[in-house]
Amino acid sequence: MTTSTLTPDPETRFAAARQVADAVLFEGYVLYPYRASAAKNRMRWQFGVLVPPGWGADSGEHVLQRTECLMEPRVDATLHVELRFLHAQRRTVQRLLPDGGYETVPALDLPDRVLTPWDEGVEERIQLAVSVAELAGDGRTLAFTRSAHEESEAVRDGAGNPVGRLLRRREEVNGVVRLSAAELPGPYAVQRLTAVVENTGDWAPQGEGAGADREAALPHSLVSAHLMLGLSSGSFLSMADPPEWARVAAASCENLHTWPVLAGECGRADVVLSSPIILEDHPAIAPESPGALYDALEIDEILALRTAALTDQEKREARGTDDRAAAVIDLADSMPPEVLERLHGAVRTLREVTQPGASCPTVVPSAAASVDEVDLVMPETPWWDPASDGSFDPARDTVLVEGRTVGAGSRVRLLPGHRRTDAQDLFLHGLDAQVEAVLHDVDGGVHLAVTVDGDPGADIRREQGRFLYFQPDEVSPLEDA
Repeated sequence: MTTSTLTPDPETRFAAARQVADAVLFEGYVLYPYRASAAKNRMRWQFGVLVPPGWGADSGEHVLQRTECLMEPRVDATLHVELRFLHAQRRTVQRLLPDGGYETVPALDLPDRVLTPWDEGVEERIQLAVSVAELAGDGRTLAFTRSAHEESEAVRDGAGNPVGRLLRRREEVNGVVRLSAAELPGPYAVQRLTAVVENTGDWAPQGEGAGADREAALPHSLVSAHLMLGLSSGSFLSMADPPEWARVAAASCENLHTWPVLAGECGRADVVLSSPIILEDHPAIAPESPGALYDALEIDEILALRTAALTDQEKREARGTDDRAAAVIDLADSMPPEVLERLHGAVRTLREVTQPGASCPTVVPSAAASVDEVDLVMPETPWWDPASDGSFDPARDTVLVEGRTVGAGSRVRLLPGHRRTDAQDLFLHGLDAQVEAVLHDVDGGVHLAVTVDGDPGADIRREQGRFLYFQPDEVSPLEDA
């Protein structure tokens, strides 16, 4: 079990986990093509939305999140808690009239951008430090309020002349964080920590049929709500992979609309991120990612290329949608070729499982991360590299098929098996082919890499090493082989 001591400064304590927490906070904030007019950006904020109880009962949304996890605090340990969420800020666009007044408009066209109505997200933090000893029994409750707020911003044209203004309005939001801990029976000094985050606002829809108005509820909601928990001394247990003695206790923990994982530096267990998006322990951002693209589970390379290919008008609309969208456009337009090339994929080194710290998972889960990147550490010669075992040589190895030796250069007839083949391989049934290599997989299986006779792209396949693959019992040697 890993235990460690945190620094008393909350920013330092959670710094290693904050990059992933930011990705959770802004998951899906604004999606490609980053314009308010895009259909996918009209249904905002899909994760971690806690709505007022007066609307939540019949809405399908949630009023609270409940986190339960196991911890082994040391004597006199302090629990540091940080609730983070977005406070929806409704932006209205107004045009300046000749008489000095203003009128609300659907868009304001400027030389560098097109301003439109939009719900911005203002980051809110609720922080609390409490002795673990105080969490016994009824625990601790922290109620909080974020007041309503209004502001205006003058809008000027390229010459600096006033042409309109942006009105921003935030509604009051209210909530509560409830913390408690209970010791578990048994020989181990383990406690179950419970943390509940709840929207306690008194807002309710007005008028007949207003109960289905999600847009009206969002300004009164906690959006993308998640928790960071840290122990000043002691450690948390992994909920995904607890020690054997704690599996029953971990399985009994009740987590509603959120999931706690170990976060922060690999090899430490003093910080937990409880996220509405399911992650693995110690999630991390791929170092190749150039910046947040607010489109998790997409691939940075594709997004960067497609964003750079937007028309000038589309980019003007994106820049006027949100400052974060404008930053994405500027990022794509200014990305050097060498940075873009890094997004094409990465394989890092594998570390032997007996090496310290090797148990940390290899996760790249963020809005700024490519899903095709795997954060691995491997020996100097990768296990999949033919050079790792000199007893195998794809160009010289052979295999017996129907009593005949088949290797690179042999000619065969393709007879794909019906039960295990790709459906497209059935179109190759009965065609003749040339064997290019004999390959052995790590499970002891043998595969023949072939090119089909008459394939106009055969030379390109050989140059790139992109072949069709069949097992030995799916081919028949030709007489002239």
